[in-house]
Amino acid sequence: MGKLDGKVAVVTGGNSGIGLATALRFAAEGAYVFITGRRQAELDAAVKQIGKNATAVQGDVSNLADLDRLFAAVKQQKGRIDVLFANAGLGEFAPLGAITEAHFDKTFDVNVKGVLFTVQKALPLMGEGASVILNASIAGSKAVPAFSVYCATKAALRSFARTWTLDLKDRKIRVNVVSPGPIQTPGLDSLGTNEQERKQFKAGMAASVPLGRLGSSDEIAKAAVFLASDDSSFVAGIELFVDGGAAQV
Repeated sequence: MGKLDGKVAVVTGGNSGIGLATALRFAAEGAYVFITGRRQAELDAAVKQIGKNATAVQGDVSNLADLDRLFAAVKQQKGRIDVLFANAGLGEFAPLGAITEAHFDKTFDVNVKGVLFTVQKALPLMGEGASVILNASIAGSKAVPAFSVYCATKAALRSFARTWTLDLKDRKIRVNVVSPGPIQTPGLDSLGTNEQERKQFKAGMAASVPLGRLGSSDEIAKAAVFLASDDSSFVAGIELFVDGGAAQV
């Protein structure tokens, strides 16, 4: 018997990386999973990987009309949401002095606006005892050079979880944050302007982790299963660091 048997889950950014790993874990634990992402080909491949208990809806979380289409599909097919993993996010380097309005808007539109309206638009489909999980980062607590806009967006998610825990307490909807450390994902692979810079950045990230390595997407997915399931029934408003100790010591 799975920990999420009979539950309906939504995972944004579920076509790759942490989102796909979590969708796979949710399905393996018995949930029916809706995933969304911007790239249709990756979504199609993800659904094949997840199996019959998955539906993909193409869209961008910063586009409110796309969110409406996502939740309309969920309502039509399943009628409710038990677990919401607001995972979609992005990050690009820009040191202070070189930050553009476009960089700021792009990062905040996906990482903050997208999360806020993902959760808000999901609420009509969520019943008592539902679980909301926000994917933040240790970058919300630690400084990363040339990454200030991204770091600020992740700090915002931590703040959202605190306030929304109070906003939703009468409905017994739990809101929690999972904050990964350096994780081997396509997103991490893209950071840097050239291959040498990307390798140096990843090596530096691994060296900053007390456990001496990058984490895997599946290690985040396991934490998300805990927060999604009844195992965490008395857990609300927390930030669960899954970071090999990087932000802890």
